[in-house]
Amino acid sequence: MTLDRKVFAGVTALALAGGVAPFLPAYPLTLLTQAVIVAVFAMSLDVLLGYTGLPSLGHAAYFGIAAYAVGILSTEHQVGLAGCLGAGLLLATATAALFGLLAIRATGTYFLMITLALGMVVWGLAFRWVSMTKGDNGIAGVPRPELGLPWSLSAPLPFFYFALVVAALAWAAMGVLVRSPFGLGLRGIRESESRMRALGYSVWLHKYLAFVISGFFAGVAGVLWAYYNGFVGPVDVQLVTSVETLLMVALGGPGTLAGPALGATLIVFLKNFVSVYTKRWLLILGAVYIGVILWAPRGVLGAFRRDAR
Repeated sequence: MTLDRKVFAGVTALALAGGVAPFLPAYPLTLLTQAVIVAVFAMSLDVLLGYTGLPSLGHAAYFGIAAYAVGILSTEHQVGLAGCLGAGLLLATATAALFGLLAIRATGTYFLMITLALGMVVWGLAFRWVSMTKGDNGIAGVPRPELGLPWSLSAPLPFFYFALVVAALAWAAMGVLVRSPFGLGLRGIRESESRMRALGYSVWLHKYLAFVISGFFAGVAGVLWAYYNGFVGPVDVQLVTSVETLLMVALGGPGTLAGPALGATLIVFLKNFVSVYTKRWLLILGAVYIGVILWAPRGVLGAFRRDAR
């Protein structure tokens, strides 16, 4: 698929979501909003996994730190959207920059284990630093932001459009990034680090910048999530959140921004609708994952591309 077709398909999907939203009942609209936010989170991980070849088990740390920043500032200090957004993105990016210095030194399984350990450190702080994070009780009552517009974001539909606009901007920014010379360098590193090093590329610097940029966009999703959910707790930084996002990328198709977004949407709707009918919904989701890995190792989007060829 050419670049023009990819852009057209992405814009069409966004326009379709925006056009359908006013006609949806409250619950499906809530799930669609959740899918939009989680799609940004999954795409941020894909910058690291799909384009750079670095699987991370601690990605929820940056997502959760940004969400906690919004929760603490908005509830205890009544900080507005601009202040919460700036603080959340700054803390998420700074944490990714610090963790990257430790993690990028390792490769393969060692990199995976270091990101797991660093993510567990953040989860431990969220769980034990009760005076700041409220521990296991979490931070409740996070108010929706005020933009000074005629309509309030406390209503589901206006907030959906707010999240959709932010997600579209994030998708466009990541799209420019992965198609830039820097993004092409990341793909080269994913395929062969030794070859890129022989060509004169700074492999460590490329990987480190990808790590930090990935953390920044995870922070964007974290800010949206705090406002959407109205609650921030240790569950937002736990290992299960990172693993679920990793599976979203694998399900949709790594190495494409559309793939993780598709995977996030499928998982959000499957998880919520299947759980209504059976308590064994995790078993069904597990079977879906296994089936995709066996018959579509490049994800759902990769399978469609193969069939098209």
